[in-house]
Amino acid sequence: MKDPIEPVDAGEAGRGVEEPVPEPARRRRGLALDTTPLQVPAYRRLFGGVATTMIGQQMTLVAVPFQVYELTGRSLYVGITSVVALVPLIVFGLLGGAIADVMDRRKLMLITSTGAAVTSALLAVQALLPGGGNLAMLWVLTAFVSGFSAVNQPARSASIPALVGAELVPAANALAMTVRQAGVIAGPLLAGVLIGQGELFLTYVIDALGFLVAALLLRGLPSLPPGGRVATLKLGAAVRGVGEGFAFLRTQPVLLMTFVVDIIAMLFAWPNAVFPELQDTRFAGSPNALGWLFAGVSIGALVMGLTSGWVSRIDRQGAAVLGAIVVWGVATIGFGLASSLWVAVLFLAIAGAGDMVSAVLRSSMLQLAAPDEMRGRMQGVFIVVVAGGPRLGDLRAGALASAAGVTAAMVSGGIVVVLAMVAVALLVPSFWLFRASRSSEDLEGL
Repeated sequence: MKDPIEPVDAGEAGRGVEEPVPEPARRRRGLALDTTPLQVPAYRRLFGGVATTMIGQQMTLVAVPFQVYELTGRSLYVGITSVVALVPLIVFGLLGGAIADVMDRRKLMLITSTGAAVTSALLAVQALLPGGGNLAMLWVLTAFVSGFSAVNQPARSASIPALVGAELVPAANALAMTVRQAGVIAGPLLAGVLIGQGELFLTYVIDALGFLVAALLLRGLPSLPPGGRVATLKLGAAVRGVGEGFAFLRTQPVLLMTFVVDIIAMLFAWPNAVFPELQDTRFAGSPNALGWLFAGVSIGALVMGLTSGWVSRIDRQGAAVLGAIVVWGVATIGFGLASSLWVAVLFLAIAGAGDMVSAVLRSSMLQLAAPDEMRGRMQGVFIVVVAGGPRLGDLRAGALASAAGVTAAMVSGGIVVVLAMVAVALLVPSFWLFRASRSSEDLEGL
């Protein structure tokens, strides 16, 4: 057995690179979060990289819209900022997924983590410019941050099955998503405090330091060649690889619907673009309203993550995903109507709990259905949808809030989400009836 932090040959990388997890630990399924994957040393490094970057990343996600609103005074520009991030996310998310299917994924994660650290440091520098920053420079750097993240995340997600084995994939996803949600709570709250004290510069610095730590942890991972091999990296081949990924996806209707339902949920009910306006208007008298609003969804997601042992036992995964998204839509309606900050945060938390269940199940379905040499491309599409949907949602919410008010923007979106999930259940019964226990049969027979 090779040392877990030393590179292994290509054949071993595709089969998993660590000592087998004890059987009693593998079978331990309960209400509590399943921590079995942390017994795999290489996964601990990957998990540690996620943990060290989450707080800083979420601080930046608060700092950027705050800075844009301070520079412009309009929610519309906050929404436009999300679109600025969306373009490189789509381009590099798809290309990054294809690259992750021909390049050593460990090396790719190292390159993108280092690039993200440099970009975050430059964001800190621009925050010191006269006038509180420069909008054009802020948009350019935001695009770079989005691009690095779009390449990094498919490689990281595609590496999980090789590190922990198929049985532990849902538990590994739940762990990673739970620590992300903890960061999404702590990050916005800390960012709100620092921004309130005039320390916008420091919020970006913390993000840069987190990426540096992650890069050091990733250096200790074994080599992770896709499918046990690497190929020469060529742009033309990467573009063709994107096409091959979509061709594969067209043969898997159930997997295609996992993307469709998430796009609907995020496009019509993502609330972040209205938070700066709510801080200045409806919740102006509440302390650190901005931080609590940005943390709200993740408070619910974290609670759900810590009690997610039952999620990996769900067999009717399609129905569970639709039900979870309905919860998201109903909670968004409640958020739009809330007149108190704490009621608003409560509804955001309920929405986050629903989104956590949906995300864990959709990610696990995708990772296990795709062969290893296709996982990078599938994760590239997944990242584009998961990260791109909220950015389009920001544009919709920001524009509608500017024209008709926050309540109209949120309530109308939540209603659309609920009705759309009912329509999916009726019009696409294969998704509603999908069972994890028959996943191979269902995916091949549709």
